[in-house]
Amino acid sequence: MRLVLIFFAALVASAQSKNYLVETGTHVPLSLINSVSTKNAVPGDRVYLETVFPILVDGRIVIPPGSYVMGTITDIRRPGKVKGRGEFHLRFDSLTLPNGTTRDFRAHVTGLDGRASEELDHKEGTIRSEGNKAGDVRTVGETAAAGASIGALAGSVSGAPGMGAAIGAGAGAAAALAGVLFTRGPEAVLAKGTTIEMILDRQVTFDEADLDFSNALPHRSTASDGGGPLPSHKTRQNYPGIPAF
Repeated sequence: MRLVLIFFAALVASAQSKNYLVETGTHVPLSLINSVSTKNAVPGDRVYLETVFPILVDGRIVIPPGSYVMGTITDIRRPGKVKGRGEFHLRFDSLTLPNGTTRDFRAHVTGLDGRASEELDHKEGTIRSEGNKAGDVRTVGETAAAGASIGALAGSVSGAPGMGAAIGAGAGAAAALAGVLFTRGPEAVLAKGTTIEMILDRQVTFDEADLDFSNALPHRSTASDGGGPLPSHKTRQNYPGIPAF
């Protein structure tokens, strides 16, 4: 009888000490709790996210939805006035389960929300704003055309409409070009609610006690309260009623 009790005690201890290993390369979808923009962010700023899909190991949920992830902006570059795009690099640092179990880990961005206009450099893990060369060309062209119309009108009064149009077009193009050169390109922006997918760079291990969620608070998503990704810079140009941030 004593041997049977020892055997069952060993089984219980073995079950309680079971480890769950989340492998390197595991993809974890996240949602942004706060917004990030190259306009006002600086290296060292914290980024807060939460998981939006359960991660399972051996049929057991080890990272439930509503787990918190904290990241850090390690590098940032604002868009230039002549060339260059806004960009930043996001590093993931820690994971906190709903019951308070916390793990330090390393991961990088591997995917962005399809609605976001920003681009992801998968090799470097850098998030960049969209380019705006087409918008700059359109601005110069539209301003030159407007200048030509005004110049032609003024020239017709003086008897030289052709010369007036040429002068007006040149002046309009010069003014537009000056405006483009003194205006920054689009900032890189990820709005609250944007979906980001991260991929683990190292293993994360939990044991049975780490995964006791009986006293965890019910999950209430905070990231979904946002409006999702901001409309692209090009969209805001096409629809002036949408504010440019």
